[in-house]
Amino acid sequence: MALLEIENLSVEFPSHNGVMHAVQDVSLSLEAGEVLGVVGESGSGKSVTMMALMGLVAFPGRVQAKKLRFDGHDLLGLSDRERRRFTGKDMSMIFQDPTTSLNPCFTVGFQLAETLKLHLGLDKKAAHKRSIELLEQVGIPAPESRLKVYPHQLSGGMSQRVMIAMAIACNPKLLIADEPTTALDVTIQAQILDLLKSLQKDRGMALVLITHNMGVVSDMAQRVAVMYAGQVMEQRQADALFAAPAHPYTEALLSAMPERSMHQSRLNTIPGMVPGLYDRPDGCLFAPRCSHARQGACDQRPALTPWSGGSVRCHFALGAQEVAA
Repeated sequence: MALLEIENLSVEFPSHNGVMHAVQDVSLSLEAGEVLGVVGESGSGKSVTMMALMGLVAFPGRVQAKKLRFDGHDLLGLSDRERRRFTGKDMSMIFQDPTTSLNPCFTVGFQLAETLKLHLGLDKKAAHKRSIELLEQVGIPAPESRLKVYPHQLSGGMSQRVMIAMAIACNPKLLIADEPTTALDVTIQAQILDLLKSLQKDRGMALVLITHNMGVVSDMAQRVAVMYAGQVMEQRQADALFAAPAHPYTEALLSAMPERSMHQSRLNTIPGMVPGLYDRPDGCLFAPRCSHARQGACDQRPALTPWSGGSVRCHFALGAQEVAA
């Protein structure tokens, strides 16, 4: 049985002007110890999908799913209190911006200890000792003195390390890293990613890595889910996807990587923007920006279908003739 099973997950936000379908019929699965990369432009629904899994979609957002199971537990059938037992303990999340995720009114030590006391039942002395160990594990120097500081006294990189320490405090089976290197300089980004890779390997955690950086995904993930406008467009093994993308959107994302445009005078780009509430096409959501779109056929919305060991949502998947042959 897979550690995580998501089937037909949808998240919508009603408003006076209509309903925004932030996530539509997303299906994902994850094995214990596996690394899944979730990629796509801003507005593709990556973070909202994981927030729904964590039970963090606030009113008036509505979450629906045919199946939402974690470690054998039906998350849809749990009460809010029971759901919170999993959130932060067996399943935890590193948020995009540590400066807004950490509470500025409390010290780092208080916030770490609170997690340990709540989920593991540690007393004050044991929580203090464990907090020091956690800061050491994430590479923070002089950890005991750092417990006494407030978040605003830390750099962005240090704040992110504290967030990682909080996320791994209870030895979770699943860690969700949502753009964990946002707003960090290149050197610190590399350090944080190396840290996540090391922690995942040493602890055997399953990891969902949400990122815009295709290079990071190719280096860390075993499988990749490509999202666009709230839908999964392609989901395959990482090596197969990078070698021969099946969806035109995946192909466009890969061609926009700087290393693939190094011999050109300009970087490749994808024209247009991810559709919002008022400009969603009736057919394929990517069709207005797709160089492979065909009038008539792409006016019908494609279903997610099995493809080369994974799945793809396209009427004219790339390489279809070669596979058929």
